[in-house]
Amino acid sequence: MDSDNVQWIKSSYNGGSGTECVETARVGAETAVRDSKDLLGPRLAFAARSWADFVGAVRAGRLG
Repeated sequence: MDSDNVQWIKSSYNGGSGTECVETARVGAETAVRDSKDLLGPRLAFAARSWADFVGAVRAGRLG
């Protein structure tokens, strides 16, 4: 995943102090996720269907 060619978007939700954010980016057919405090750190990539299922579960309050 080449970070020079990826447009990362910071989550509008955070831990209040702004120190607990994640960023996401579209990379081909996948969604990549990283810690906004560690821009060069590890990244996770999820298939489109898996990411859509996760976001749907979060919005529906099924996680937590």
